[in-house]
Amino acid sequence: MTAFRMSLRPTRRSRPRVPGAIVAILVAAGLGLGLIGCSAPPSEPAASPSPTLPPGVAPLRGTPVDPAGSEHPSLAVKIDNHPAARPQLGLESADLVFEELVEGGLTRYAAIWHSDVPAEVGPVRSIRPMDPEILSSFGGIVAYSGGQPQFVDAMKATPLLNIIFDEDATGLFVRAEDRDSPHDVVLAAAETVQLHSDLAEPRAQLDYADSGEDTTAVLAGEPTATIVTRFSESGGRAWDWDPATAAYLRSQDGAADLDTTGTQLRATNVLVLRVEVDRSGEVPRTILTGSGEAWVSAGGSTMPATWFKDGPAAPIRLADAAGATIELAPGNTWIELVPADGGSVELVP
Repeated sequence: MTAFRMSLRPTRRSRPRVPGAIVAILVAAGLGLGLIGCSAPPSEPAASPSPTLPPGVAPLRGTPVDPAGSEHPSLAVKIDNHPAARPQLGLESADLVFEELVEGGLTRYAAIWHSDVPAEVGPVRSIRPMDPEILSSFGGIVAYSGGQPQFVDAMKATPLLNIIFDEDATGLFVRAEDRDSPHDVVLAAAETVQLHSDLAEPRAQLDYADSGEDTTAVLAGEPTATIVTRFSESGGRAWDWDPATAAYLRSQDGAADLDTTGTQLRATNVLVLRVEVDRSGEVPRTILTGSGEAWVSAGGSTMPATWFKDGPAAPIRLADAAGATIELAPGNTWIELVPADGGSVELVP
């Protein structure tokens, strides 16, 4: 049962936020802590079923964009997060990054580029059973190294164009000489998108405020200095709010998480979704349909929310306690899919 939970506060659509500091909250779905295990989300969230952004706004980032420059598909790529794969190529320019649990308590990324597609991304790794559910709503292209036949077949059954290292004869993939296998597969990302520029651009997935100051979390949340998440007993990651850059700076396993230039990875928005994980097979499968608890962080503040997703082709929706749509800050977003069993979330004021 719930030992301590953050109160759900109204958004700017209702009454002004109530002052008060957040205490450190440990939301654990396993690890013997038994917190929030019996709480239930609002029964009938009423957030808009599909966001509509005006012309000139990047569909996956909510920032201004030249409409002519965005007429190309998004590119989703499975990216390695093994310690030997760091620093990764191109994560700093991704619009959206999903972090998901895989075997051995490790995590892997499903990153999506559209606003700013770099020349190269990687290391590219194999598909997992939850990826069709995570990526189908984006359309466009998905690239990965390979995978178990049943997982590859499921990904090929989606509307996305599959670009697969194990089947590639185009030369879009290369093995980097300065990296050890299997953490060495690199994709020519910009070239891949250019070759398939006839595919449609992605539809908007999330709702964005006009500015960072107008986000729902800033207006209805509580100040939060650090967000700590654990997907298993092995390792953790943290996001520290940096007012100077108006972004959350990422760390893993107690060290700054860097890109290839030595700059710390950062996010404008951090979403933590509490998800069920099917562990009946040898590969854990995150279940990203239905609904569950969430925490939305933007502008140095965090608010509780409900996430819901009607099916693989539907976007993720975020609602407050009254069922109203939550608006994010314009910018990039990382989405942490933290297991309800064996994972935890800590919000530090």
